[in-house]
Amino acid sequence: MATPVLSQALCRQHTGSSIPLKAHTALFAGRAMPRQSNRGCRYQRASLRVCAVAADKVSSTVAEVPRVKANKAKLAEMSPETAKDLYKDMFLGREFEEMCAQMYYRGKMFGFVHLYSGQEAVSTGVIRALRADDYICSTYRDHVHALSKNVPAKNIMAELFGKKTGICRGQGGSMHMFSAEHGLLGGFAFIGEGIPIGLGAAFKIKYKKDALHDEKADQVAVNFFGDGTANNGQFYECLNMASLYKLPCIFVVENNLWAIGMQHNRATNPTAGDDSPFIYKKGPAFGMPGILVDGMDVRKVREVAVAAIERARRGEGPTLIEAQTYRFRGHSLADPDELREKKEKEYWQARDPIPAFRKFALEEGLMSDADVKDIEKQVTAEVEEAVKFADESPKPERGQLLENVFADPKGFGVSPDGRYRYEQPGFGSGTADVS
Repeated sequence: MATPVLSQALCRQHTGSSIPLKAHTALFAGRAMPRQSNRGCRYQRASLRVCAVAADKVSSTVAEVPRVKANKAKLAEMSPETAKDLYKDMFLGREFEEMCAQMYYRGKMFGFVHLYSGQEAVSTGVIRALRADDYICSTYRDHVHALSKNVPAKNIMAELFGKKTGICRGQGGSMHMFSAEHGLLGGFAFIGEGIPIGLGAAFKIKYKKDALHDEKADQVAVNFFGDGTANNGQFYECLNMASLYKLPCIFVVENNLWAIGMQHNRATNPTAGDDSPFIYKKGPAFGMPGILVDGMDVRKVREVAVAAIERARRGEGPTLIEAQTYRFRGHSLADPDELREKKEKEYWQARDPIPAFRKFALEEGLMSDADVKDIEKQVTAEVEEAVKFADESPKPERGQLLENVFADPKGFGVSPDGRYRYEQPGFGSGTADVS
């Protein structure tokens, strides 16, 4: 197979050098792959019809994603309805997050708020390909994942405002979105925390199907996490268990190239044969496909996600997807974002996935200018209504603090007369009767 020579990357390693890009591309076609060189890996089975990339000499810190030859037939298989849905979801994510920034600086939100602006193609590309009964597990950057999973914007905003009408009644806040109704298994403040939870959901699905013979149990569970998490032990433990039991679990690494203020290639050793680290290559080591995808292109993300989802539903096991993307703001709204260079940020902002997809959809006749204006008008109104709803919603009652804390409702949190312990005289001084 010919090895395409890619254009010079607009990249800067921490050494300051620019590096030419080369990539070896292989198409999974439901067939066994031949043994590769000692830089690669040997698959026993490969059933994904997507592009797997083994890139040589590429800085995964600032480099352009290798220009892999996409499956044009697959990318072309998009209806106007799908195009409009993808555009609306991405536009909603961006508008919601930018409104969050305004509300945060106006003092409507408290604590840390981590925005997703710039990464919308990953959330939309993966989650909009899922069914309503599938599961996702998120991180502390979870607002847009919740939106993509159809959690109402007004309830997410109310949660951020700490109001009773929030999806966690105001007790979860920005980093702990959860909705059993929508299959959102939570946002998690500590990196790697959510991966075992998503894996557990996948195990439940597998158990119901294989042990309880429930033929309707064909859901999938998707774990989202960042590049910084890929050095966490739970990540490797879960890769092993998912592959060992062939669980319907998809691991999506949103590699935005920075773990808070640490460049990815300064915290992670290069993969074998490369000058930079590639997380997707860890997949084959655990017996699952590893896929690298341009996380700034929603069509490519969707193509890879659909193939991985179909593979999981067929009972063929997990997939590890590395989506190279970029966040347009600092780590959180408290971050002045002084560590990333202006040239780097401008490079990635020029690859903004939202206008890029809008341009494609208009050129292909999947949307009209009128469609775009209508979608944007709807989204703007929805976000403004979400703010109004959140602002006017009531705050949680004081007694809510001890709800959902104790497993036994007659235990420490509630007194025999049914009142909460904190209502008893002497509770604050430690002299309350707790027998």
